[in-house]
Amino acid sequence: MTGTAAIAAPKEFTTFPAPKARHDVKVTVVAEGLDTPWAIAFVPDGRILVTERTGNVRVIKDGKLLPDPIAGLPKIEEHRQGGLLDIALDPDYAQNRYVYLSFMEKAVKGPDAKPRDQDKGYRTVIARFTDDGTAFKDMKVLYRGSLVDSGLHFGSRFAFDKQGHMYFGIGERGSQDRAQDLMDAAGKVFRLNRDGTVPADNPFVGRSDALPEIYTYGNRNPQGLVTQPGSGLIWESEHGPQGGDEINIIRPATNYGWPVITYGKTYGLGRKIGEGTEKAGMAQPELYFVPSLAVAGMAFYEGSTLPFWRGDLIVGLLAGGIARLDVEGDKVVATERLLESELPRTRDVELGPDGRLYALIEAGAPDGKLVRIDRK
Repeated sequence: MTGTAAIAAPKEFTTFPAPKARHDVKVTVVAEGLDTPWAIAFVPDGRILVTERTGNVRVIKDGKLLPDPIAGLPKIEEHRQGGLLDIALDPDYAQNRYVYLSFMEKAVKGPDAKPRDQDKGYRTVIARFTDDGTAFKDMKVLYRGSLVDSGLHFGSRFAFDKQGHMYFGIGERGSQDRAQDLMDAAGKVFRLNRDGTVPADNPFVGRSDALPEIYTYGNRNPQGLVTQPGSGLIWESEHGPQGGDEINIIRPATNYGWPVITYGKTYGLGRKIGEGTEKAGMAQPELYFVPSLAVAGMAFYEGSTLPFWRGDLIVGLLAGGIARLDVEGDKVVATERLLESELPRTRDVELGPDGRLYALIEAGAPDGKLVRIDRK
């Protein structure tokens, strides 16, 4: 159980566009004035929670951005690609009111230090809070990633499977060989119980040469993670270098190949990386992007307002717009890019409780926006 054999080359995003008639849609601004928004969570009481990478969780209620952020967060600093990142409600939020956040923290010395930690640097933290409606309380740190003196590739999105396990990704922090090191918490997707413990059936449990929390490895920089309705498959979006963005299905113990195989090239030099695009024991992506469109947060659309998109995987693009992936089972059968001008830098997309599709436009204050995508 150490990976999958290389399979036939996947489809490239640019080679099979879908009919344009399927995206007769418009974009409406819901709220603006956000500062580098990163993630969205819809609360049953009608609030929309938005993380700002600069360190706050903002509240949108009745179509208005409230002036005061959620209280109770630790001090979270922004550093390059790090800061306050994803937010997710517990699957049993109605009973326990748990909220999960991922964020960057500076080096912590002492008993929390791991064998490969340095005396300085940054890492991704996964923490759980209790939401009382105005503040997040009772913070419990569930996981700390490897400490690296780099401001790159922190991840990090959440997803939950049908059994309630929590998944999240952490990038290889700009040090590519870490992704292949099973004793290093970088360049991986992880699977934990929601209290932070490791599930007994995780693929590397019991091995002395691997961290038991690892679910997959060889992941360069995970940027999106979502559970497919019905099948329960976990889909991931991942940044590549100068081409080679990927859409993957996350399967236990699978090696996704970075940096040994990739469809990308070295920044600035245009040289190939590693050993090519395929190798036995390393999985191919379901879809790859050349050139890169900077894939980000994503959502399966199961709403009623855009019936022609039902079942499609919608992916935010930091290069502008969204990608609509026509998914049948575990295969991407058609693709298109749309709304490039209306959505200049799309950091996250989520399905709202009203069946509409929402997206975050990432920009510094006051230009960050939450928008809604509707049928014309």
